[in-house]
Amino acid sequence: MEELLDILQKLQPDVDFEKETALVSGGILDSFDIVSLVTELNSVFDIEITASDLVLENFDSAAAMYALVERLQEE
Repeated sequence: MEELLDILQKLQPDVDFEKETALVSGGILDSFDIVSLVTELNSVFDIEITASDLVLENFDSAAAMYALVERLQEE
């Protein structure tokens, strides 16, 4: 989780990613952020986030993103 939080902090340094639960729906992360984030997550965690994974529920909080990463690492 710490690596994920570091990645998120580089994108948006002023956001408290541990508490925020409306990252996409609240407009904190935009589509450009998501593209950068997906690229970084794929690289750092050695996973492949596909188009079917690009849903609001997977990116609206750090916890949801971490759950996605864990699920993809198990596959």
